[in-house]
Amino acid sequence: MPGKMRYPSSGEMQDSSVDKKQDPSSGEMPEPSTGIPAQPSSDMFAHRLFDSYDRYRERALYHRRFKYQDIVPLLHEIGEHPEVDLIREGKSTGGRTIYRIRMGSGDTSVLLWSQMHGDEPTATMALFDLFRFLTARDEHDEWRNAILRNVTIHAVPMLNPDAADLFQRHTPLGIDMNRDALQRQCPESRLLKRIRHDLNADFGFNLHDQSTRYSVGETSKSTVIAFLAPAYNAERSVNPVRKRSMQVIAGLSDMLQAFIPGHVATYSDEYEPRAFGDQIQKWGTSAILVESGGMKDDPEKQGIRKLNYVLLLEALRSIATADYESCPVDRYEAIPPNRFRLYDTILRNVTLHSGDRKFVVDIGMNRIECNTEGALDYYERGEITEVGDLSGCNGYDERDMTGLRGVAGAVSPEAVTAAAELDRTRAVDLLRLGFTAVRVEGLPEKPYTGFPLNIVGNMKSRQSGTLPESPANLVLYDGDEPVYVVINGNLVDVRPEADIPGQLEHIRNALVFH
Repeated sequence: MPGKMRYPSSGEMQDSSVDKKQDPSSGEMPEPSTGIPAQPSSDMFAHRLFDSYDRYRERALYHRRFKYQDIVPLLHEIGEHPEVDLIREGKSTGGRTIYRIRMGSGDTSVLLWSQMHGDEPTATMALFDLFRFLTARDEHDEWRNAILRNVTIHAVPMLNPDAADLFQRHTPLGIDMNRDALQRQCPESRLLKRIRHDLNADFGFNLHDQSTRYSVGETSKSTVIAFLAPAYNAERSVNPVRKRSMQVIAGLSDMLQAFIPGHVATYSDEYEPRAFGDQIQKWGTSAILVESGGMKDDPEKQGIRKLNYVLLLEALRSIATADYESCPVDRYEAIPPNRFRLYDTILRNVTLHSGDRKFVVDIGMNRIECNTEGALDYYERGEITEVGDLSGCNGYDERDMTGLRGVAGAVSPEAVTAAAELDRTRAVDLLRLGFTAVRVEGLPEKPYTGFPLNIVGNMKSRQSGTLPESPANLVLYDGDEPVYVVINGNLVDVRPEADIPGQLEHIRNALVFH
Protein backbone atom coordinates (compact mmCIF):
# COMPACT_ATOMS: atom_id res chain seq x y z
CA MET A 1 0.00 0.00 0.00
CA PRO A 2 1.98 2.98 -1.17
CA GLY A 3 1.54 6.32 0.47
CA LYS A 4 3.37 9.53 1.15
CA MET A 5 6.27 9.83 3.57
CA ARG A 6 5.21 11.38 6.85
CA TYR A 7 8.79 12.03 8.00
CA PRO A 8 10.71 12.99 4.86
CA SER A 9 14.45 13.42 5.20
CA SER A 10 17.41 13.69 2.92
CA GLY A 11 18.76 10.41 4.24
CA GLU A 12 15.74 8.29 3.29
CA MET A 13 16.27 5.39 0.88
CA GLN A 14 14.55 5.67 -2.45
CA ASP A 15 12.04 2.91 -1.69
CA SER A 16 10.91 4.42 1.63
CA SER A 17 7.19 5.05 1.82
CA VAL A 18 4.41 5.21 4.40
CA ASP A 19 1.38 2.95 4.61
CA LYS A 20 -1.34 5.01 6.31
CA LYS A 21 -5.08 4.78 6.70
CA GLN A 22 -6.48 8.27 6.27
CA ASP A 23 -9.88 8.02 8.02
CA PRO A 24 -9.32 8.81 11.71
CA SER A 25 -13.02 8.50 12.53
CA SER A 26 -12.94 4.72 12.09
CA GLY A 27 -10.17 4.00 14.59
CA GLU A 28 -10.35 2.72 18.15
CA MET A 29 -7.64 4.80 19.78
CA PRO A 30 -9.05 7.62 21.91
CA GLU A 31 -7.86 11.18 21.78
CA PRO A 32 -4.92 11.66 24.14
CA SER A 33 -5.96 12.72 27.64
CA THR A 34 -5.03 16.16 28.80
CA GLY A 35 -3.12 14.89 31.80
CA ILE A 36 -1.16 12.08 33.33
CA PRO A 37 -3.04 9.85 35.80
CA ALA A 38 -2.57 10.81 39.39
CA GLN A 39 0.52 9.12 40.81
CA PRO A 40 0.74 6.41 38.13
CA SER A 41 2.93 4.07 40.14
CA SER A 42 5.20 1.54 38.52
CA ASP A 43 3.85 -1.30 40.67
CA MET A 44 0.21 -0.58 39.89
CA PHE A 45 0.76 -0.22 36.15
CA ALA A 46 3.04 -3.24 35.84
CA HIS A 47 0.71 -5.55 37.77
CA ARG A 48 -2.29 -4.48 35.71
CA LEU A 49 -0.31 -5.10 32.53
CA PHE A 50 0.72 -8.53 33.78
CA ASP A 51 -2.77 -9.54 34.89
CA SER A 52 -4.51 -8.39 31.69
CA TYR A 53 -1.82 -9.60 29.26
CA ASP A 54 -3.86 -12.30 27.52
CA ARG A 55 -6.23 -9.66 26.17
CA TYR A 56 -3.43 -8.06 24.12
CA ARG A 57 -1.21 -11.02 23.24
CA GLU A 58 -0.79 -11.30 19.48
CA ARG A 59 -2.14 -14.80 18.96
CA ALA A 60 -0.77 -15.14 15.44
CA LEU A 61 2.71 -15.40 17.00
CA TYR A 62 2.70 -18.40 19.30
CA HIS A 63 6.17 -19.91 18.88
CA ARG A 64 9.71 -18.59 18.40
CA ARG A 65 10.22 -19.65 14.78
CA PHE A 66 7.74 -17.38 13.05
CA LYS A 67 8.86 -15.92 9.74
CA TYR A 68 8.88 -12.59 7.94
CA GLN A 69 5.75 -13.56 6.02
CA ASP A 70 3.97 -14.04 9.36
CA ILE A 71 4.58 -10.49 10.59
CA VAL A 72 3.98 -8.52 7.39
CA PRO A 73 0.16 -8.93 7.51
CA LEU A 74 0.22 -7.97 11.19
CA LEU A 75 2.21 -4.83 10.41
CA HIS A 76 -0.25 -3.83 7.70
CA GLU A 77 -3.17 -4.47 10.03
CA ILE A 78 -1.65 -2.25 12.72
CA GLY A 79 -0.78 0.32 10.06
CA GLU A 80 -4.48 0.61 9.22
CA HIS A 81 -5.11 2.25 12.58
CA PRO A 82 -5.71 6.00 12.09
CA GLU A 83 -3.14 6.96 14.71
CA VAL A 84 -0.40 4.65 13.43
CA ASP A 85 2.05 5.15 10.59
CA LEU A 86 3.58 2.16 8.84
CA ILE A 87 6.77 3.32 7.15
CA ARG A 88 8.75 1.36 4.58
CA GLU A 89 12.33 2.11 5.50
CA GLY A 90 14.26 0.12 2.90
CA LYS A 91 15.34 -3.34 1.83
CA SER A 92 17.27 -6.11 3.54
CA THR A 93 20.22 -7.88 1.94
CA GLY A 94 17.76 -10.40 0.49
CA GLY A 95 15.35 -7.74 -0.79
CA ARG A 96 12.73 -7.89 1.98
CA THR A 97 11.09 -4.62 3.01
CA ILE A 98 12.00 -3.45 6.51
CA TYR A 99 9.21 -1.53 8.23
CA ARG A 100 8.98 1.03 10.99
CA ILE A 101 5.87 1.57 13.12
CA ARG A 102 5.24 5.08 14.44
CA MET A 103 2.66 6.03 17.04
CA GLY A 104 2.23 8.74 19.65
CA SER A 105 2.71 12.50 19.46
CA GLY A 106 5.07 13.39 22.30
CA ASP A 107 8.23 15.43 22.12
CA THR A 108 10.33 12.56 23.50
CA SER A 109 11.24 10.04 20.81
CA VAL A 110 11.84 6.38 21.63
CA LEU A 111 13.29 3.99 19.06
CA LEU A 112 12.93 0.23 19.57
CA TRP A 113 14.34 -2.46 17.30
CA SER A 114 14.30 -6.24 17.52
CA GLN A 115 15.79 -9.26 15.75
CA MET A 116 19.01 -7.60 14.76
CA HIS A 117 19.99 -11.25 15.12
CA GLY A 118 17.49 -13.44 13.29
CA ASP A 119 17.41 -16.18 15.92
CA GLU A 120 16.52 -13.79 18.76
CA PRO A 121 12.75 -13.34 18.37
CA THR A 122 11.35 -12.93 21.90
CA ALA A 123 11.09 -9.13 21.84
CA THR A 124 9.54 -9.13 18.36
CA MET A 125 6.59 -11.05 19.75
CA ALA A 126 6.40 -8.64 22.69
CA LEU A 127 6.42 -5.61 20.36
CA PHE A 128 3.32 -6.88 18.59
CA ASP A 129 1.66 -7.38 21.99
CA LEU A 130 2.65 -3.81 22.82
CA PHE A 131 1.11 -2.56 19.56
CA ARG A 132 -2.15 -4.32 20.46
CA PHE A 133 -2.19 -2.67 23.86
CA LEU A 134 -1.44 0.83 22.58
CA THR A 135 -4.14 0.67 19.88
CA ALA A 136 -6.85 -0.65 22.21
CA ARG A 137 -9.41 1.35 24.14
CA ASP A 138 -10.43 0.25 27.62
CA GLU A 139 -9.90 0.86 31.34
CA HIS A 140 -6.15 1.36 30.76
CA ASP A 141 -6.73 4.55 28.72
CA GLU A 142 -5.30 6.84 31.41
CA TRP A 143 -1.87 5.20 31.22
CA ARG A 144 -2.08 4.54 27.50
CA ASN A 145 -2.83 8.16 26.74
CA ALA A 146 -0.13 9.39 29.10
CA ILE A 147 2.38 7.43 27.05
CA LEU A 148 1.08 8.45 23.65
CA ARG A 149 0.71 12.13 24.59
CA ASN A 150 4.27 12.46 25.87
CA VAL A 151 6.24 10.00 23.74
CA THR A 152 6.56 9.29 20.03
CA ILE A 153 7.30 5.59 19.55
CA HIS A 154 9.29 4.30 16.59
CA ALA A 155 9.59 0.50 16.40
CA VAL A 156 11.44 -1.67 13.87
CA PRO A 157 10.38 -5.28 14.43
CA MET A 158 12.58 -7.84 12.71
CA LEU A 159 15.48 -5.67 11.56
CA ASN A 160 17.20 -8.71 10.02
CA PRO A 161 14.35 -10.56 8.23
CA ASP A 162 16.57 -12.73 6.01
CA ALA A 163 18.28 -14.25 9.06
CA ALA A 164 14.94 -14.59 10.84
CA ASP A 165 13.64 -16.79 8.03
CA LEU A 166 16.70 -19.04 8.44
CA PHE A 167 16.66 -18.70 12.24
CA GLN A 168 20.31 -17.72 12.27
CA ARG A 169 22.32 -14.90 13.81
CA HIS A 170 24.08 -13.36 10.80
CA THR A 171 22.86 -11.58 7.70
CA PRO A 172 23.20 -13.44 4.36
CA LEU A 173 26.60 -11.74 3.99
CA GLY A 174 27.79 -13.71 7.01
CA ILE A 175 28.12 -10.49 9.02
CA ASP A 176 26.98 -10.02 12.60
CA MET A 177 25.00 -6.79 12.41
CA ASN A 178 25.92 -5.93 15.96
CA ARG A 179 29.57 -5.76 14.96
CA ASP A 180 28.86 -3.63 11.90
CA ALA A 181 28.11 -0.26 13.47
CA LEU A 182 31.34 1.31 12.21
CA GLN A 183 31.80 -0.09 8.70
CA ARG A 184 28.08 -0.65 7.99
CA GLN A 185 28.66 -3.19 5.23
CA CYS A 186 25.09 -4.52 5.54
CA PRO A 187 22.14 -2.53 4.21
CA GLU A 188 20.36 -3.31 7.48
CA SER A 189 23.18 -1.62 9.40
CA ARG A 190 23.05 1.47 7.21
CA LEU A 191 19.29 1.59 7.63
CA LEU A 192 19.45 1.47 11.42
CA LYS A 193 22.06 4.21 11.60
CA ARG A 194 20.04 6.41 9.25
CA ILE A 195 16.85 5.97 11.25
CA ARG A 196 18.65 6.83 14.49
CA HIS A 197 20.17 9.97 12.99
CA ASP A 198 17.02 11.09 11.20
CA LEU A 199 14.97 10.78 14.39
CA ASN A 200 17.75 11.89 16.73
CA ALA A 201 15.99 9.58 19.18
CA ASP A 202 16.13 10.39 22.87
CA PHE A 203 16.01 6.72 23.92
CA GLY A 204 16.87 3.55 22.04
CA PHE A 205 15.90 0.00 23.06
CA ASN A 206 18.17 -2.66 21.57
CA LEU A 207 16.19 -5.89 22.01
CA HIS A 208 17.97 -9.26 21.97
CA ASP A 209 17.96 -12.85 23.23
CA GLN A 210 20.98 -14.18 25.07
CA SER A 211 22.04 -17.73 25.86
CA THR A 212 19.99 -19.59 28.43
CA ARG A 213 23.27 -20.60 30.12
CA TYR A 214 23.65 -17.35 32.07
CA SER A 215 22.97 -17.06 35.77
CA VAL A 216 22.60 -14.02 38.02
CA GLY A 217 25.93 -13.37 39.68
CA GLU A 218 27.16 -16.37 41.67
CA THR A 219 23.63 -17.63 42.35
CA SER A 220 21.93 -20.66 40.83
CA LYS A 221 19.14 -18.48 39.41
CA SER A 222 18.97 -18.23 35.64
CA THR A 223 19.17 -14.79 34.07
CA VAL A 224 15.68 -14.24 32.71
CA ILE A 225 16.30 -10.60 31.76
CA ALA A 226 19.69 -8.91 31.43
CA PHE A 227 20.04 -5.16 30.96
CA LEU A 228 22.89 -2.92 29.88
CA ALA A 229 23.51 0.79 29.67
CA PRO A 230 26.29 0.45 27.06
CA ALA A 231 29.56 2.27 27.47
CA TYR A 232 30.38 4.96 24.91
CA ASN A 233 34.14 4.93 25.56
CA ALA A 234 36.82 2.59 26.86
CA GLU A 235 36.82 4.35 30.22
CA ARG A 236 33.11 3.49 30.68
CA SER A 237 32.38 7.07 31.61
CA VAL A 238 28.93 8.16 32.72
CA ASN A 239 27.64 11.27 30.95
CA PRO A 240 24.01 12.51 31.04
CA VAL A 241 23.08 10.28 28.07
CA ARG A 242 24.33 7.09 29.69
CA LYS A 243 23.01 8.14 33.09
CA ARG A 244 19.47 8.23 31.69
CA SER A 245 19.93 4.66 30.42
CA MET A 246 21.06 3.55 33.87
CA GLN A 247 18.14 5.26 35.58
CA VAL A 248 15.53 3.68 33.31
CA ILE A 249 17.11 0.24 33.81
CA ALA A 250 17.25 0.69 37.59
CA GLY A 251 13.51 1.28 37.68
CA LEU A 252 12.81 -1.67 35.40
CA SER A 253 14.98 -3.98 37.48
CA ASP A 254 13.18 -2.98 40.67
CA MET A 255 9.81 -3.52 38.99
CA LEU A 256 10.72 -6.98 37.68
CA GLN A 257 11.62 -8.25 41.15
CA ALA A 258 7.87 -8.55 41.81
CA PHE A 259 7.58 -11.10 39.00
CA ILE A 260 11.00 -12.80 38.77
CA PRO A 261 12.79 -12.09 42.05
CA GLY A 262 16.53 -12.60 41.74
CA HIS A 263 16.45 -13.33 38.00
CA VAL A 264 17.64 -9.93 36.67
CA ALA A 265 21.28 -9.27 35.77
CA THR A 266 23.44 -6.84 33.82
CA TYR A 267 25.32 -7.64 30.64
CA SER A 268 29.03 -6.85 30.48
CA ASP A 269 29.69 -3.16 29.83
CA GLU A 270 33.11 -3.69 28.29
CA TYR A 271 33.35 -1.12 25.51
CA GLU A 272 32.83 -2.59 22.04
CA PRO A 273 33.16 0.19 19.43
CA ARG A 274 31.80 -2.04 16.65
CA ALA A 275 28.50 -2.61 18.49
CA PHE A 276 25.41 -0.53 17.77
CA GLY A 277 24.49 -0.04 21.42
CA ASP A 278 27.85 1.50 22.23
CA GLN A 279 27.82 3.72 19.16
CA ILE A 280 24.21 4.81 19.61
CA GLN A 281 25.07 5.81 23.17
CA LYS A 282 27.99 7.77 21.76
CA TRP A 283 25.76 9.43 19.16
CA GLY A 284 23.55 10.88 21.91
CA THR A 285 20.67 8.41 22.23
CA SER A 286 20.26 6.85 25.68
CA ALA A 287 20.67 3.19 24.73
CA ILE A 288 19.11 0.37 26.74
CA LEU A 289 20.02 -3.20 25.92
CA VAL A 290 17.46 -5.86 26.88
CA GLU A 291 18.54 -9.49 26.67
CA SER A 292 15.96 -12.26 27.08
CA GLY A 293 17.66 -15.24 28.68
CA GLY A 294 16.32 -18.51 30.03
CA MET A 295 13.49 -19.47 32.36
CA LYS A 296 12.79 -23.01 33.54
CA ASP A 297 9.92 -24.74 31.72
CA ASP A 298 9.64 -21.92 29.15
CA PRO A 299 11.25 -23.42 26.01
CA GLU A 300 9.28 -21.20 23.61
CA LYS A 301 9.96 -18.13 25.79
CA GLN A 302 6.31 -17.20 26.02
CA GLY A 303 6.71 -16.35 29.70
CA ILE A 304 9.73 -14.16 28.95
CA ARG A 305 7.79 -12.60 26.08
CA LYS A 306 5.15 -11.51 28.61
CA LEU A 307 7.83 -9.99 30.82
CA ASN A 308 9.23 -8.09 27.80
CA TYR A 309 5.77 -6.70 27.13
CA VAL A 310 5.44 -5.50 30.72
CA LEU A 311 8.94 -4.03 30.95
CA LEU A 312 8.72 -2.19 27.61
CA LEU A 313 5.39 -0.59 28.47
CA GLU A 314 6.63 0.27 31.96
CA ALA A 315 9.73 1.84 30.37
CA LEU A 316 7.54 3.95 28.11
CA ARG A 317 5.40 5.00 31.08
CA SER A 318 8.49 5.91 33.10
CA ILE A 319 9.91 7.94 30.21
CA ALA A 320 6.57 9.62 29.49
CA THR A 321 6.17 10.70 33.12
CA ALA A 322 9.90 11.28 33.73
CA ASP A 323 9.64 8.96 36.75
CA TYR A 324 12.97 7.39 35.83
CA GLU A 325 14.72 10.63 36.85
CA SER A 326 14.18 9.75 40.52
CA CYS A 327 16.02 6.40 40.17
CA PRO A 328 19.59 6.67 41.52
CA VAL A 329 22.41 5.33 39.39
CA ASP A 330 23.67 3.21 42.26
CA ARG A 331 20.52 1.07 41.90
CA TYR A 332 21.74 0.17 38.41
CA GLU A 333 25.25 -0.52 39.66
CA ALA A 334 23.84 -2.85 42.33
CA ILE A 335 22.29 -5.22 39.77
CA PRO A 336 24.32 -8.46 39.74
CA PRO A 337 26.30 -9.31 36.60
CA ASN A 338 25.67 -12.12 34.14
CA ARG A 339 27.72 -15.25 34.70
CA PHE A 340 28.00 -17.98 32.03
CA ARG A 341 27.68 -20.97 34.37
CA LEU A 342 24.43 -22.87 33.76
CA TYR A 343 23.79 -26.27 32.20
CA ASP A 344 20.52 -27.90 31.28
CA THR A 345 21.34 -30.76 33.66
CA ILE A 346 24.12 -31.45 36.15
CA LEU A 347 24.57 -34.90 37.64
CA ARG A 348 26.51 -34.45 40.87
CA ASN A 349 28.95 -36.92 42.38
CA VAL A 350 28.78 -39.61 39.71
CA THR A 351 31.22 -42.51 40.17
CA LEU A 352 33.07 -43.39 36.95
CA HIS A 353 35.54 -46.17 36.24
CA SER A 354 38.54 -46.11 33.93
CA GLY A 355 40.20 -49.51 34.00
CA ASP A 356 40.94 -50.24 37.64
CA ARG A 357 40.64 -46.60 38.61
CA LYS A 358 37.51 -45.18 40.26
CA PHE A 359 36.82 -41.45 40.53
CA VAL A 360 33.90 -39.14 41.35
CA VAL A 361 32.86 -36.28 39.06
CA ASP A 362 30.06 -33.91 38.13
CA ILE A 363 28.65 -34.28 34.62
CA GLY A 364 27.22 -31.22 32.86
CA MET A 365 24.87 -31.82 29.92
CA ASN A 366 23.19 -29.52 27.43
CA ARG A 367 20.57 -29.99 24.75
CA ILE A 368 21.40 -28.10 21.57
CA GLU A 369 18.74 -26.94 19.11
CA CYS A 370 19.19 -28.04 15.48
CA ASN A 371 17.04 -26.45 12.77
CA THR A 372 14.71 -28.63 10.76
CA GLU A 373 11.85 -28.16 8.26
CA GLY A 374 13.31 -24.96 6.87
CA ALA A 375 13.94 -23.63 10.40
CA LEU A 376 10.22 -23.82 11.17
CA ASP A 377 11.00 -26.35 13.87
CA TYR A 378 13.97 -27.94 15.60
CA TYR A 379 15.15 -31.12 17.19
CA GLU A 380 17.47 -31.42 20.18
CA ARG A 381 20.90 -33.01 20.31
CA GLY A 382 22.03 -33.82 23.82
CA GLU A 383 25.73 -33.76 24.61
CA ILE A 384 27.97 -34.14 27.61
CA THR A 385 29.54 -30.70 27.80
CA GLU A 386 31.88 -31.00 30.76
CA VAL A 387 33.06 -33.66 33.22
CA GLY A 388 34.87 -32.90 36.47
CA ASP A 389 34.47 -30.31 39.21
CA LEU A 390 31.38 -28.21 38.45
CA SER A 391 31.07 -26.78 41.95
CA GLY A 392 31.07 -23.27 40.49
CA CYS A 393 28.21 -24.06 38.12
CA ASN A 394 24.52 -24.89 38.34
CA GLY A 395 21.88 -26.64 36.27
CA TYR A 396 18.26 -26.00 35.49
CA ASP A 397 17.94 -29.59 36.71
CA GLU A 398 20.42 -30.97 39.25
CA ARG A 399 20.54 -34.42 40.81
CA ASP A 400 22.84 -35.81 43.46
CA MET A 401 24.09 -39.19 42.24
CA THR A 402 26.28 -40.00 45.23
CA GLY A 403 26.95 -43.74 45.34
CA LEU A 404 25.72 -44.33 41.78
CA ARG A 405 27.95 -45.68 39.03
CA GLY A 406 27.77 -44.04 35.60
CA VAL A 407 28.31 -46.07 32.43
CA ALA A 408 27.79 -45.40 28.73
CA GLY A 409 24.36 -46.38 27.47
CA ALA A 410 23.96 -49.74 25.73
CA VAL A 411 22.10 -50.90 22.62
CA SER A 412 19.38 -53.49 23.07
CA PRO A 413 20.43 -56.79 21.47
CA GLU A 414 16.99 -57.07 19.89
CA ALA A 415 16.46 -55.58 16.44
CA VAL A 416 13.45 -54.52 14.40
CA THR A 417 13.26 -54.12 10.65
CA ALA A 418 11.75 -50.62 10.58
CA ALA A 419 11.28 -47.68 12.95
CA ALA A 420 7.51 -47.91 12.48
CA GLU A 421 7.55 -51.22 14.35
CA LEU A 422 8.89 -49.65 17.56
CA ASP A 423 6.44 -49.91 20.45
CA ARG A 424 6.51 -47.14 23.10
CA THR A 425 5.33 -49.65 25.70
CA ARG A 426 8.41 -51.74 24.98
CA ALA A 427 10.50 -48.59 25.50
CA VAL A 428 9.59 -48.59 29.20
CA ASP A 429 10.83 -52.17 29.57
CA LEU A 430 14.09 -51.38 27.76
CA LEU A 431 14.73 -48.34 29.95
CA ARG A 432 14.22 -50.37 33.11
CA LEU A 433 16.89 -52.74 31.78
CA GLY A 434 19.32 -49.86 31.25
CA PHE A 435 19.26 -49.62 27.46
CA THR A 436 19.48 -46.23 25.71
CA ALA A 437 19.15 -47.39 22.07
CA VAL A 438 17.40 -49.87 19.80
CA ARG A 439 18.86 -51.35 16.63
CA VAL A 440 16.76 -50.85 13.49
CA GLU A 441 17.70 -52.46 10.18
CA GLY A 442 15.99 -49.82 8.06
CA LEU A 443 16.95 -46.43 9.50
CA PRO A 444 14.72 -43.39 8.94
CA GLU A 445 16.14 -40.52 6.88
CA LYS A 446 15.70 -37.92 9.60
CA PRO A 447 18.50 -37.52 12.18
CA TYR A 448 16.00 -37.66 15.03
CA THR A 449 13.13 -39.86 16.16
CA GLY A 450 9.94 -39.46 18.15
CA PHE A 451 10.58 -42.83 19.77
CA PRO A 452 11.91 -42.22 23.31
CA LEU A 453 15.08 -44.26 22.80
CA ASN A 454 17.83 -43.64 20.28
CA ILE A 455 17.84 -45.66 17.05
CA VAL A 456 21.08 -47.14 15.73
CA GLY A 457 22.04 -48.97 12.56
CA ASN A 458 24.51 -51.34 14.20
CA MET A 459 25.69 -52.35 17.65
CA LYS A 460 28.90 -50.32 17.34
CA SER A 461 27.27 -46.96 16.66
CA ARG A 462 28.79 -44.29 18.92
CA GLN A 463 25.55 -43.25 20.55
CA SER A 464 26.74 -42.86 24.13
CA GLY A 465 29.68 -42.11 26.37
CA THR A 466 30.85 -40.44 29.56
CA LEU A 467 33.47 -38.10 28.09
CA PRO A 468 33.03 -34.45 27.04
CA GLU A 469 31.46 -34.06 23.57
CA SER A 470 29.95 -37.56 23.80
CA PRO A 471 26.25 -38.00 23.03
CA ALA A 472 24.42 -37.64 26.34
CA ASN A 473 23.15 -41.21 26.71
CA LEU A 474 24.22 -42.98 29.87
CA VAL A 475 22.95 -45.07 32.75
CA LEU A 476 23.35 -44.61 36.52
CA TYR A 477 23.47 -47.88 38.45
CA ASP A 478 23.05 -48.75 42.11
CA GLY A 479 24.95 -52.02 42.16
CA ASP A 480 23.51 -53.92 39.21
CA GLU A 481 20.17 -52.07 39.16
CA PRO A 482 19.57 -49.11 36.81
CA VAL A 483 18.28 -46.10 38.75
CA TYR A 484 18.43 -43.32 36.13
CA VAL A 485 18.80 -43.41 32.36
CA VAL A 486 19.83 -40.38 30.33
CA ILE A 487 18.32 -40.27 26.83
CA ASN A 488 19.64 -37.47 24.59
CA GLY A 489 20.35 -35.31 27.62
CA ASN A 490 17.00 -36.05 29.32
CA LEU A 491 17.09 -37.71 32.72
CA VAL A 492 14.57 -40.52 33.29
CA ASP A 493 13.98 -42.10 36.71
CA VAL A 494 13.56 -45.84 36.05
CA ARG A 495 13.06 -47.07 39.61
CA PRO A 496 10.10 -49.46 40.01
CA GLU A 497 7.86 -46.80 41.57
CA ALA A 498 8.64 -44.14 38.93
CA ASP A 499 6.14 -42.98 36.30
CA ILE A 500 8.27 -43.62 33.24
CA PRO A 501 5.56 -42.96 30.58
CA GLY A 502 4.84 -39.58 32.16
CA GLN A 503 8.52 -38.63 32.06
CA LEU A 504 8.85 -39.70 28.43
CA GLU A 505 6.18 -37.19 27.43
CA HIS A 506 8.70 -34.42 28.18
CA ILE A 507 11.41 -35.78 25.89
CA ARG A 508 11.23 -33.81 22.67
CA ASN A 509 13.15 -36.37 20.62
CA ALA A 510 15.85 -39.01 20.62
CA LEU A 511 18.45 -39.36 17.86
CA VAL A 512 19.25 -41.65 14.94
CA PHE A 513 22.83 -42.96 14.78
CA HIS A 514 24.13 -44.67 11.64
